[in-house]
Amino acid sequence: MNYRIVLGLALFSVSTVSFAASLCQEKEQEIKREISYAEKHNNQHRISGLKKALSEVQANCSDSQLRADHQKKIAEQKEELAERRQDLAEAKEKGDVEKIAKRERKLEEAQNELHALESRDY
Repeated sequence: MNYRIVLGLALFSVSTVSFAASLCQEKEQEIKREISYAEKHNNQHRISGLKKALSEVQANCSDSQLRADHQKKIAEQKEELAERRQDLAEAKEKGDVEKIAKRERKLEEAQNELHALESRDY
C-alpha cells in the first residue's frame, strides 16, 4: 500500500514538473505552427518575423516571465473593458443610437478578448 502511495506521488511530481516546463515549449510549438502556415501561403515576410520570434523564445523564454506577461495583458484588457463601459454610458447619456450600437459592439469585443485571455493556461 505504501509503495503505491510513493509511486503515485512520484508520478504526480514528474507530471507537474513536465507541465511547468511546457509553457515555453508550448510557445515554441505555437510559433512553429505559425511558420508552417506562413510557408504554406508563401508569406516570406511573416516567415522571417516568426523565425526571429522563435529564436528569441528559444534564447530567452522563462515560464515565470510568460505568466507575468500574461497577467499584465489581462490587467490591460480589464482597463480597456472599463473604458468601453464608460464610453457606452456616455453614449447612452447623449442618446445617440448609432454611437450606442457602436459602443456596445466594442464592449462585447473587449469582453470576448478578456474571456479569451483568461481562458489561456498561463
